[in-house]
Amino acid sequence: MSRNNIILLFFISLVNFVFCEALLRHHEFFVKEASYTRLCETKNILTVNGQFPGPTLYVRKGDTIYLKVYNNGRYNITLHWHGVKQPRNPWSDGPEYITQCPIQPGDTFNYMIIFSMEVGTIWWHAHSDWSRATVHGAIVVHPEPGTHLPFPEPHQEVPIIFGEWWKEDVMEVLEEFVTSGGAPRDSDAYTINGQPGDFYPCSSQDIFKLNVEYGKRYLLRMVNAAMNEVLFFAIANHSLTVVGADGSYTKPLTKEYVVIAPGQTLDCMFEANQVRPGGRYYMAARAYSPTAIPFDNTTTTAILQYGGGGSVLTTTSPILPSLPYYNDTTAAFDFIASLRSLGPILFPLNAYDTRIYSTVSINTFPCKNNSCAGPNGTRLAASMNNISFEFPSIDILRAYYYHINGVFGTQFPSVPPLYYNFTDSNLPVILLTPKRATKARVIEYNSIVEVVFQGTALVAGIDHPMHLHGFNFFVVGWGFGNFDEKKDPSNYNLVDPPFRNTVLVPINGWAAIRFKASNPGVWFLHCHLERHLTWGMDTVFIVKNGKQTQESMLPPPVHMSRC
Repeated sequence: MSRNNIILLFFISLVNFVFCEALLRHHEFFVKEASYTRLCETKNILTVNGQFPGPTLYVRKGDTIYLKVYNNGRYNITLHWHGVKQPRNPWSDGPEYITQCPIQPGDTFNYMIIFSMEVGTIWWHAHSDWSRATVHGAIVVHPEPGTHLPFPEPHQEVPIIFGEWWKEDVMEVLEEFVTSGGAPRDSDAYTINGQPGDFYPCSSQDIFKLNVEYGKRYLLRMVNAAMNEVLFFAIANHSLTVVGADGSYTKPLTKEYVVIAPGQTLDCMFEANQVRPGGRYYMAARAYSPTAIPFDNTTTTAILQYGGGGSVLTTTSPILPSLPYYNDTTAAFDFIASLRSLGPILFPLNAYDTRIYSTVSINTFPCKNNSCAGPNGTRLAASMNNISFEFPSIDILRAYYYHINGVFGTQFPSVPPLYYNFTDSNLPVILLTPKRATKARVIEYNSIVEVVFQGTALVAGIDHPMHLHGFNFFVVGWGFGNFDEKKDPSNYNLVDPPFRNTVLVPINGWAAIRFKASNPGVWFLHCHLERHLTWGMDTVFIVKNGKQTQESMLPPPVHMSRC
């Protein structure tokens, strides 16, 4: 072969490589309705590309991808890339009326998704109304080429996405409970990869099955996309070893069950070590709900089945795992307290520049006609530091960037307006009613921030999965009862605390996080129980620009959605 032909072949190969890489970095999501049958009934649901759950995105650590969303549905929508830090790029973060106005039906929006330190499993979901019930999917971030995993290489990686299913249109569920002032109706089923499983009507035939081979390792990339419930999960006769959480590696933790809150992800390894050919084992999930509040108390299942059994595969009844009881707080937090980050610690944890001590509460508002469905005819609400967040009519990011007055305030308080025994079961009625406001907190660039979330017993004490956009944070401490500023910090874990983007604040307890405000922009902070977000358990952190160009927000994209 001549030298010219060799050069030509090399050039063609290079062009093909660049072209393929470009294709991998550009994606299209078509938001549209599709017909799905579950629990013996058929309905239209909102999907991405007709899929439920939606497509899994596969990227490498440090990639930047471009994703165009076509809204071919009936409702406004936005998408959020949960766990992606989006350094300097809040414009593509996605929460409705926080960083963008929604994509209206018939319109499009181009997201630039900038990955940085994430590795492992994170996810994407709608961040408008209750569309995320069916509009969600996993993101798998593989390490950079040539990088060794800090755990044994799995034979297969499998997304496991938990969801909730209502027989009714989920938008009708939203409208009903917002109109009534009461709590939303419970879901009719939980799902694993879109399927309810054997314990629900008309569900056995399509149950999700994972075929495994004896002696091989499998990595479950787990996402809790459920709207309102923390979940226990286990596999019968198999231990789970957690090796990652919320897009970062953890020290290996082996348990018979795991706990995963809405918004959280876990990477769990297991070995197919059961010797019975054709053996079948349930993977099962059900709620952790330690309150008297009604909840969906059903159990979703999938099947782990070993090859080599022939007809045995269809005749052997699967074995069911032993899951902790619904209200077993000890079991839940025994798991949560055992998680440790693999490191490194990214900034000194022994001090902070700013502390925000915020209550997270369920509240009530008076009902105009005294016939609302909340306690004693009231309207249910939620708050942080006694402020129930109100969404503005244009997005806060745009108002901040262009100095538009009157959209939001910057006085989100550092402490509650009143100190009392937050977890007392008998609290004065006067404490029940919060203020309605759109308040944010402005934070200095590169400052180290501690946030202490304090649960209260107002209306009903409950666990709260608090999610911060734009950052992972170190969970340095947690406990039950009231946070004690003099005693509790002495017990913080400053050595290997979990590195997460969603922390579960225990029922009638507290959790403390620390992060370095090195990502300028407008970032949403909210409870990931969807009913609490709707009721107002939200606020916004605005991180100021630094002094250098590379420490400042990127400019806005050319096309932003209309308000």
